Amino acid sequence: MFGEVPRAMAQDTPLISGGIGFFTSTNGGNTSYIPTISPVLAAPLGDSVLVESRANLLEDFFPGPSGYNTTHFVGLSYLQLDYIATSHLTIVAGYFLTPFGTYNERLSAIWIGNFQDGPLILPIGTGSTGSSSGVMIRGSAVSTTNFSIDYAAYFSGNSTNEQFRSTRATGGRVSIYLPKQGLEVGTSYARSLATVQTNSYGMHLWWEPIGTPFRLRSEYAHAAHAAGYWIETDYRLSRLRGEESVVGRIEPIFRWQQVFRNHPDPTDGLPSVDTKQVEFGLDYRLPHEIRILTSYGRQITPVGDRNIWQTGLVYRFLFPAWKGKS
Repeated sequence: MFGEVPRAMAQDTPLISGGIGFFTSTNGGNTSYIPTISPVLAAPLGDSVLVESRANLLEDFFPGPSGYNTTHFVGLSYLQLDYIATSHLTIVAGYFLTPFGTYNERLSAIWIGNFQDGPLILPIGTGSTGSSSGVMIRGSAVSTTNFSIDYAAYFSGNSTNEQFRSTRATGGRVSIYLPKQGLEVGTSYARSLATVQTNSYGMHLWWEPIGTPFRLRSEYAHAAHAAGYWIETDYRLSRLRGEESVVGRIEPIFRWQQVFRNHPDPTDGLPSVDTKQVEFGLDYRLPHEIRILTSYGRQITPVGDRNIWQTGLVYRFLFPAWKGKS
């Protein structure tokens, strides 16, 4: 042992982070303007307990017959209590992001995702809200220098509360990560326990080679009435002149996705027909945690094709709720 180190009170200071964004989306010729605020709270309660929450506040301006109409949305993505029981187990209670696939938990925040919209198959395994009300256990089952195995398992109850909507379900995810190769593969499972019980399955593969700016992310998911996949790549041009150069801040991005519909279901949140979608874009990383997002997509379906143009400006912030004392 190295002796006891005095604990800084600043470690118990709640942190407020998140993102502020302004997005535009032209889908099939109709343009919307969407200012968004998404704050995150992380409040530690001692050494083993943490309160986490993320909210979404947005206004949508879109054209109507007599000018622009507006709709607004205010809601919570999650509000949860984490208890770190051991180095291999964290117990979560409350309203949490459903651990199915990878996009919902890792990429849905506006300051992280490369594209403004989530994948078409996102509702598979996560439902209409992407969140669950109940309990979850998660952690690292095994961790070595060569590999690690992570897990998450949950049970969700039915909730009709406006801020905490969820359905009765259970499921989880297991993944293995190879740090030397920068490779992660995993599988997900969800079972709806509603009146009509259904199963959803998923697989994911991420490859982020160590020491390179290249990233590849992909998922496949299968539900009762549809299946699909998405593949996304990005490559920051930092190798050319360095990360802080004008060229090095550019990040070309690409995503290809498909949905296969085998039975109509207007309630599952997926496209009603077989759908293909290809997207190209350029993200630009400015100093001080500011990103410019631009993308063009083409959606192809049996009932018609359409173009999707999107732009966005996102600022990520982070600061303590109050000044800590050492």
